[in-house]
Amino acid sequence: MIRPLLLLDNDAVRRHLSLDALLPAVENALIDLSAGRVVQPMRTVMELPAPGALLFVKPACTAGALATKLITQVPDNAARGLPTMIATLVLLDPQTGSPLAVMDATWLTELRTAAVSAVATRALRDHQPKRMAILGSGALARSHALALRAVVPISEIRIWSPTRANAERCAIDISGVAYADAETTVRGADIVVTVTNASTPVLMGRWLKPGALVHAVGAPRPGWRELDDEAMANYVIADHRAAAETESGDVILSGATVRCEIGEVLAGKVAVPPGVTVIFKALGQAVEDAVAARLVYDAVTGRNAWRA
Repeated sequence: MIRPLLLLDNDAVRRHLSLDALLPAVENALIDLSAGRVVQPMRTVMELPAPGALLFVKPACTAGALATKLITQVPDNAARGLPTMIATLVLLDPQTGSPLAVMDATWLTELRTAAVSAVATRALRDHQPKRMAILGSGALARSHALALRAVVPISEIRIWSPTRANAERCAIDISGVAYADAETTVRGADIVVTVTNASTPVLMGRWLKPGALVHAVGAPRPGWRELDDEAMANYVIADHRAAAETESGDVILSGATVRCEIGEVLAGKVAVPPGVTVIFKALGQAVEDAVAARLVYDAVTGRNAWRA
């Protein structure tokens, strides 16, 4: 029997995607990815006519979920009052290939990206209050403030953006403080999140507090950087080693060694040395989108779409 195709807008996804449900789903997906239980080819990236604009095509199949996400990154959208990242996801039945849903994946992308950072934070850091610095002031800055607060006490959030007005608006939204320069923002921070559109480094290793945890989320192209060589000389963990070594300019251009995948840490297969400064390079994996979309679909329909 072919099920009716659902069309879900961003508001519907927001209503039905719970961070509480997403955190364990993402954690399991990352463990499965590192264990080889996920079918996920490398993403396809196409350049668009606008400066710096890209289209990513990201398919994945895991237990019970088959999905392909189309995501655009358009830096000029900020000036238009639109998200710089806009995504559409097609969810399919993995047994029949029948389409189940087409959903706006803008919020799905924002929340699952931050959920990955939150899962990594929970695995890599203790539960003592942390000072957090965020470089970048867009949607991912806001979702990271939400998700990281859910897993660790945050005593302070500092925000920096090349555009001061954007940083100030973001600071109001997340109850943080806007800073005038990146260095002052980062100095003394326990957790640093880089979610910028930068193609050259905005985070210098000499600014980092020893033992800091850096979530390096931006710079998704081989020629782009957010972190300098000194920062990348620390203990580097990737969400997916092959992706980091072929798609991340931070890794490729610095010659950094990826020590392990976060899924290996979550599964207890790798123990990160205590007290080291950790760079977690996350490029955003398609399996994360697939399991998030499954959560949305199941919440909307009230049933498990993958049962016969």
